[in-house]
Amino acid sequence: MSYVFTPAATVSVPVLGTAARFPVHRIYCVGRNYEDHAKEMGFSGREPPFFFMKPADALVVVNAGETGSMPYPSLTKNLHHEIELVVAIGKGGKDIKAADAQQHIFGYAVGLDMTRRDLQNEMKKQGRPWCIGKGFDKAAPIGPITPAAAAGDIGKAEIYLQVNGQERQRSNVSKLIWNIAETLEHLSAAWELQPGDLIYTGTPEGVAAVVAGDTMHGGVSGLEPITVSVK
Repeated sequence: MSYVFTPAATVSVPVLGTAARFPVHRIYCVGRNYEDHAKEMGFSGREPPFFFMKPADALVVVNAGETGSMPYPSLTKNLHHEIELVVAIGKGGKDIKAADAQQHIFGYAVGLDMTRRDLQNEMKKQGRPWCIGKGFDKAAPIGPITPAAAAGDIGKAEIYLQVNGQERQRSNVSKLIWNIAETLEHLSAAWELQPGDLIYTGTPEGVAAVVAGDTMHGGVSGLEPITVSVK
């Protein structure tokens, strides 16, 4: 088969404990999935889950023990950090029941859902899609994937983010409004999940701006942490 130009290389994420890499298919994100974050964004209650997407090539892949970097993006003056637990899908499926969700999960990683908040807010006011606020270049830093069997009790894991050594976000995965299994059930009713899908499960309260020169360090207990500098 010939192409009119050379196809882009497959985006992939390292897997702890192996030389193999996890090839990425799609990136799904869950909006407002911690109650206190929903409140700080002006909402409350357990609303039905909703989703948005980021392109696979928006990933900034950070190897274990290294510091990744992302450029301060264009068009914004209000770039926000959102630390998240990321679920890596190893077995696809549609209409997955929550009780069966675990068998579809390959592993977990720590990710950042970077957001051009001013652009997102403007789109909200106009009733338009958020893509320009969420799906920009380098908008999805991610650390290595830990296989599910080595991740411990991820449903009760601490999640945190520091900026320049100062704590910004801290919570627990148990505070997810829609837990991991419920999220897979809802998501797979709308899309047929595929091996290689990544699901950013939502961020806790404490989101705030970063500027060029800041360094973010975040983690989920039991997983490899992530460190990213904004250039």
